[in-house]
Amino acid sequence: MKQYYDQVLLSPPKPFVKWAGGKRQLIPELTKHLPKKFDTYFEPFLGGGALLFHLLYEKPDLKCQVSDLNSDLILSYVTIRDKIDELIKFLQSHSEKYFKDSKSYYYSVRESSPKNQVEKVSRLLFLNKTCFNGLYRVNSKGKFNVPLGRYTNPNIINKENLFAVNQILRSENISIKCRDFSSIINDVKKGNFIYFDPPYQPVSKTANFTSYTNKDFTYQDLKRLAKLSEKLDSKGCMVMLSNSNSEKVQELFPSSRWKIEEIEANRAINSDSKKRTGHSELLIKNY
Repeated sequence: MKQYYDQVLLSPPKPFVKWAGGKRQLIPELTKHLPKKFDTYFEPFLGGGALLFHLLYEKPDLKCQVSDLNSDLILSYVTIRDKIDELIKFLQSHSEKYFKDSKSYYYSVRESSPKNQVEKVSRLLFLNKTCFNGLYRVNSKGKFNVPLGRYTNPNIINKENLFAVNQILRSENISIKCRDFSSIINDVKKGNFIYFDPPYQPVSKTANFTSYTNKDFTYQDLKRLAKLSEKLDSKGCMVMLSNSNSEKVQELFPSSRWKIEEIEANRAINSDSKKRTGHSELLIKNY
């Protein structure tokens, strides 16, 4: 099996879920702004993990503490790390049944509520690969509510990438937790690097605000994040944060205190493909 892993890792692992605000397209831009040297890497809004996978592919021995408040997402990372063979069997079963009757099978899985760890994760990955626009969204009761997507041949299993993710996550230097972003204050030390990629503030009153958990990330949460960032700065940590180019973000992270870069970004999950390009967002740093 090791030989197979080595072949897979000739290319970097990619995010195994499509996640709102995913950073895969922005990796070349983000890497330009990384600190030249740092100790442990923290990412408290892990999401799809694009930057984590890039960093670990470049530096396999990097110490990482990553987390997210979405328990289903964190369970997925842990399951891919610990139960990869069992997970792939479940995904193969989903794939076979989906291609027999995609509509009926999709909605039956969407309505299901499995209790078993691997079944739960295979359900999430299956829905993410087959739902409309690959969007993870839950309603106020925490139920996944996205309709069936229009795909002719979705790659439900994507075995090669799952094995690559499994191999890279098995490092003893990586800690994966389900927790609020503020919890990192007890773990960070001078010389650590923290990357924050929270759900973005809406740029207008009519902007769609996606729900990652069944609790929105509010303006009050952003204020907490700004205060935490200031504490991390005073501890001698290096901080980088992504967010929308909005007035509220600029007020909480003023250019008098932070180095701010405006970068071009696409919105991969906008339901109108014409509105996915031509957006700018902010990259905020203290170094």
